[in-house]
This record gives sequence, structure tokens and C-alpha cells, in this order.
Amino acid sequence: MTAFTIHPIANADRPATLAFISEHWGLPVVSRGIAHPAHEYPGFIAWKSGRIAGLITYHIAGDQCEITTLDSIMEGLGIGTALIHQVSEVARAAGSRRLWLITTNDNVNALRFYQKRHFELVAVHRRAIEQSRQIKPSIPLLGFDDIPIRDEIELEIRL
Repeated sequence: MTAFTIHPIANADRPATLAFISEHWGLPVVSRGIAHPAHEYPGFIAWKSGRIAGLITYHIAGDQCEITTLDSIMEGLGIGTALIHQVSEVARAAGSRRLWLITTNDNVNALRFYQKRHFELVAVHRRAIEQSRQIKPSIPLLGFDDIPIRDEIELEIRL
């Protein structure tokens, strides 16, 4: 197994961050009816062999920290877990009491991943994607395994 390195997103990383998020998420990133300029948010990049192997962005508001994007290009190496750990440390240091995120109902791989890392399901926002599509019409009707994308699922860890 080849090692990877993680560092905070720096100003010099912003063009690569924008390109990466645009490719993997499209812009803007939307959760709970809010358009997030995630490419401008703080975060961490995992590098492996000179390439981005993973990226996480977050937004702290009050005593809550929302993970706005998380991607790991190379599964099974612990990149996603390491990125979450970095954000949880920053959130704790900032006084956050809650680390949370949104995924969609079709993303069963994400639901599995987050629950294995101690995130708990705290809400299902039924038909929330209808509102998100008003902000971002490019959200497809069908997602993974042709499951209709309708709902936002909120997960959290109490810090």
C-alpha cells in the first residue's frame, strides 16, 4: 500500500480544488436548500503520487460544522476516513458540538461509509431535492442503481 499525504487547502490549491469539485459535484454544491461555494471553503486535500486522491471541504457556523464535500478517488486506503478525522479535529478546536453532512437517498455506499465511521442518521428531509433542483437544475432524476433521487438524509457525529 502506497502512502498518501494530507494538507489543508492552500490558496495555491484553489484552481485544482475548483476543477476537482466541478468535476465530481458540479457547482454549486447544494444542501438543505443552500448553495455552497464549496471550492472556496476550507478543507483538506489528500495527495498520492502527485495527484489529488481525495478532498474534503467544510463550513463552520456557530457550534456546527457541515462537511460540504467529501471524495476519495482511491477506495480502501483510508483516505476518506483520514479526511474526516482532520475536519473533526478542526471542528472540535473551533468549539463545534456537531459534525454533520447531507447525502441523498440513492447513495447507499455513502450511508454505509458514514455509519461505519460513527455518523448517525438524524433526519430524512423528504422530497428536499425538489428545492435543490430549483437552485441546481442539473441534479439528475435518477442516481446510483437508477434509484430516484428525492430525499436528503442528514447524518451527524456529536463532538
